[in-house]
Amino acid sequence: MSIKRALVSVSDKTGIVDFCRELSQLGVEIVSTGGTKNLLAKEGVPVIGISDVTGFPEILDGRVKTLHPAVHSGLLAVRDSEEHQKQMEELGLGYIDLVVVNLYPFQETIAKPDVAYEDAIENIDIGGPTMLRSAAKNHAFVSVVVDSADYGKVIEEVRAEGDTTLDTRKKLAAKVFRHTAAYDALIADYLAKQTGDPLPERYTVTYEKIQDLRYGENPHQAAAFYRAPLAPAGTLTTAEQLHGKELSYNNINDANAALQIVKEFSEPAVVAVKHMNPCGVGVGSTIAEAYNKAYSADPVSIFGGIVAANRTIDVETAQPLSEIFLEIVLAPDFTPEALEILTKKKNIRLLKMGELTSAEGRQSVHVVTSIEGGMVVQESDVHSLSDADLKVVTKRQPTEDELKQLLFGWKVVKHVKSNAIVLAADDMTIGVGAGQMNRVGSAKIALEQAGDKAQGAILASDAFFPMGDTVELAAKHGIKAIIQPGGSIKDEESIKAADEAGIAMIFTGVRHFKH
Repeated sequence: MSIKRALVSVSDKTGIVDFCRELSQLGVEIVSTGGTKNLLAKEGVPVIGISDVTGFPEILDGRVKTLHPAVHSGLLAVRDSEEHQKQMEELGLGYIDLVVVNLYPFQETIAKPDVAYEDAIENIDIGGPTMLRSAAKNHAFVSVVVDSADYGKVIEEVRAEGDTTLDTRKKLAAKVFRHTAAYDALIADYLAKQTGDPLPERYTVTYEKIQDLRYGENPHQAAAFYRAPLAPAGTLTTAEQLHGKELSYNNINDANAALQIVKEFSEPAVVAVKHMNPCGVGVGSTIAEAYNKAYSADPVSIFGGIVAANRTIDVETAQPLSEIFLEIVLAPDFTPEALEILTKKKNIRLLKMGELTSAEGRQSVHVVTSIEGGMVVQESDVHSLSDADLKVVTKRQPTEDELKQLLFGWKVVKHVKSNAIVLAADDMTIGVGAGQMNRVGSAKIALEQAGDKAQGAILASDAFFPMGDTVELAAKHGIKAIIQPGGSIKDEESIKAADEAGIAMIFTGVRHFKH
């Protein structure tokens, strides 16, 4: 076999003129439609219109042009079937050996913030996916190209053998079905949201590969990094890496954890993370002050960690950052002077995030977690406390400073693995207890880490106290205020223990489990 006729219809015209010119020079007849045909003709590439093949004009503003038996018989005919050959000959139909199609820009259209529903619908391609699927199904005989990156490979093989190899056709067909599946998934997701059904009976998602990773969580696990098609700015998938070796699987997860915490704050804030838990969080009047607090919170655990800032890294911040081993520093930007300091460290990864939106301005998105045999989907936890959420349940009211520290601790504990306890004072964490099987265990870890700093500090808990023992333990270490969801059948036991110790306690009515 050899490629004698190609059907070309592309929205993204990158490289298409040179590709078709080479095909024509190799003796391939080019059939095309609409804007693609006009472009090829303008550039001097011999081309015939689709109407010359179908004997029928393009109608309905171009909505119907390739949906015709003359097109799809030419794509779907089994070339070594005598019956198919006979029918094609009797009907005067010709074969199509190569299809080059990419689709209407639906993703680009719905990415526009002010896109009208009608415009989105108009950019749903029908004829394109149909041709792609027909050609891909019949890849035993037909070559199909949906990605301009494959033009070179196709030309190389046609020039050498007059046709592509079966192995190449299989790979091209597989890419087509991935492409059309992703296209349809994007449409399905858009329409589900438009019709108020974000968690429908079939949940379809699609992601684009950013890069292969050296390995996954451990060296024996393969891994890759993917991006959602409409990923917002200020996420790791849109970050610009300014320096350092490529990100690892664990880097990405830790950096994302740090990013989610630092977005909780509108004031200058710095977060240090190890193994997806914060080891130090600080806020200050400057980003340098915030970093000093985050570092002081746990100068041991920050070693080899990830640091996230919500302000541009300046010289005053870069200098102390350069004095310890860190895997990643991520921030909205870095001053040239800060970059000069930090890039002297060969392996540190520097990520420029662009503007970060604080928690108050963030929209909930779906979070997908895989399990063996399936997945679970939930809204992201972007809840922020309002004054109406706060209920003082003890005799003593928190002081103004205690309330400030309680709200700080609440923002942090939300991002600590459950069961979670966070101690805070002076706008910084002083103790973090994460992921223990009981809440008292987490409290013991946080209090031990805080030591004498616990005197007069606050305690934040991600979930209610099932009994009064955590409050009693906190009281022994001098904790003066507590914030927790409340809602336990033994709340009165905790309230009584707090009153006896002179502790102010606030219920929020909101739980922040994180597993």
